[in-house]
Amino acid sequence: MPTVFPFRALRPTPEVAALVAAVPYDVVTTDEARALAEGNPLSFLHVSRPELGLASETNPYADEVYEAAQRNFTQLVSGAPLVYEDAPSLYVYRLQMGAHAQTGVAACFSVDEYDRDIIRKHEKTRKDKEDDRTRHIVELRAQTGPVFLTYPAQAEITAEAEAVATGSALFDFTAADGVRHTIWRVPSASAEALTALFARVPLLYIADGHHRAASASRARQRLATPGVASEADRFLAVAFPHDQMQVLPYNRTVKDLQGQRPGEFLERLQRTHSVAPGPATPTRKGDVSMFLAGHWHTVTLNAPSTGASPSESLDVSLLNDQILAPLLGIGDVRVDKRIDFLGGARGTSALERAVGTGAAAVAFSMYPVDVADLMTISDAGEIMPPKSTWFEPKLRDGLLIHVI
Repeated sequence: MPTVFPFRALRPTPEVAALVAAVPYDVVTTDEARALAEGNPLSFLHVSRPELGLASETNPYADEVYEAAQRNFTQLVSGAPLVYEDAPSLYVYRLQMGAHAQTGVAACFSVDEYDRDIIRKHEKTRKDKEDDRTRHIVELRAQTGPVFLTYPAQAEITAEAEAVATGSALFDFTAADGVRHTIWRVPSASAEALTALFARVPLLYIADGHHRAASASRARQRLATPGVASEADRFLAVAFPHDQMQVLPYNRTVKDLQGQRPGEFLERLQRTHSVAPGPATPTRKGDVSMFLAGHWHTVTLNAPSTGASPSESLDVSLLNDQILAPLLGIGDVRVDKRIDFLGGARGTSALERAVGTGAAAVAFSMYPVDVADLMTISDAGEIMPPKSTWFEPKLRDGLLIHVI
């Protein structure tokens, strides 16, 4: 059963929270991050993406980058300012995007339980990205952005969190992208209740933030003394009930048709699949919307083979196996430079634009993966194909910091 720990947060004052808060470091390119942070010296992107203030040719993993992160962090603490909570606390964190709202519990969670798979994973991590965030944690002695967790919804936890959310908020602001972020500090009696309720949850699942969690585990190995409990034994996360999660599709573009004309490719595809004119967004699992030569088509994927594993039965896996590999020559989608991925928040217009400008020859709009699929695959010890899920809205870095 997972353990929930209050922590003594380092956080901005309410007056500057909206200026400090920043999108997760890994969902924007360097140019996008630079544009977001421009003119805002308090943006946490100066800490999470410290290369923004260095020469454009700087290696993002150079020593000077981490030195800049530490320097910028120190300046932000005094300049924003950031303040320490007077006692360890839990927090309720609500995200609202349009009509969708989800309310989670922000806390520290056990690195041991992550290592023992009580907190389950569904994604492979890359060593270079682990190395980067591990060093970032070690240099700052802080975890500055939360892991995004989910769990099988429990009515009692939802009710307790909603009760906390009737009180006065610590932070309440709407970011430039229209997402409203509201955070409440949990009173001690409710914190005890939430801690006890989470002890009844069978498992937690990483929805987003696999590299943050893996890096927290590696940083603990470097910072903690064996047999002596420390804050490095815990990592920062926000846990949301599964029935409040919003998963958007992770769409695909392919740069070329491997020497085929659009009509030739379409004819080959029609030999093996049902293809008909259709909308830009698929309406059911098993269908993919394809944008080719200025037109949208609905492609019905063939059913998975008998005995296929849960991960092999996902639409993204079937697309890889039935179309991308045999008809377009896409090999390993993790490394093949001919394929690109666009999070569903960018919309299908981004797919049309990619094809229309010649940046891609064909685009595929996917039906979103269900959270239940994520849990099933994690429970089976399997790994989802890369870029399978895009969770939206996203948490912000810099609002609640866990100092280790």
